[in-house]
Amino acid sequence: MRRVHILRFDLWLCLALSFLVSLGTEKLANWVLDQTYVSYVESHEVADGDIGGIAGDAVFRAQSIDDLLAHDTFTVVSPGIEYMNRGAGYYGNWYMYALTLPSGERVAAVINFDSLVKSGDDFYSGDTTLPVGRIVYEDLESSENFLSQIEHGAPLDRHDFYIDMIGTGGKLSEEDYRELPILLVQLGTIFICFPIFHAIGSRLGIFPYFFPPRDKKPKKKKKQADEMEWE
Repeated sequence: MRRVHILRFDLWLCLALSFLVSLGTEKLANWVLDQTYVSYVESHEVADGDIGGIAGDAVFRAQSIDDLLAHDTFTVVSPGIEYMNRGAGYYGNWYMYALTLPSGERVAAVINFDSLVKSGDDFYSGDTTLPVGRIVYEDLESSENFLSQIEHGAPLDRHDFYIDMIGTGGKLSEEDYRELPILLVQLGTIFICFPIFHAIGSRLGIFPYFFPPRDKKPKKKKKQADEMEWE
């Protein structure tokens, strides 16, 4: 039969108390993040016409890879949501999409979704003007895992560059911005408070010691003097 291991009552109680404290530090962390998210958003705003910003009428509309290579900056007009429907994958810290150009050629692109310009009210139809982009030369073949993801549907036409359409933009949603800091605060609080609560309980005699202090350890009996005498 499989043995069932159950945590001792003192461990459960210390974990429960630590979790209650973590709810308080979570509220404090949320208050701090309320203040910092505003400045975070401001630091990730991209001006129209900059890399990752909204592409105005003056920005060149690329049709092919040759067009991309011939211009320092450009944009691409994509039908519907074609720009995000042909495969994607992580390359380093970037989540890149397989962007199909009007010529039918496919290249990797990282896109600032805050700077998309849709024609019409329907998200899935009409044309989408992507943000201002530029070529970044990179050996995409250095990550086999990335290529296996982004080329799941069809291969890219170039592996030696990707299109940067994010620049300094690409801010996280407020929910995503909070997720990791809140998790770290909660885990840190529990990690710190658990041994403190257990130590207090042990001092009060409620819990057993993990590591008994010296004055609590049983002393060895002294040998009788007559055992030390020579016969």
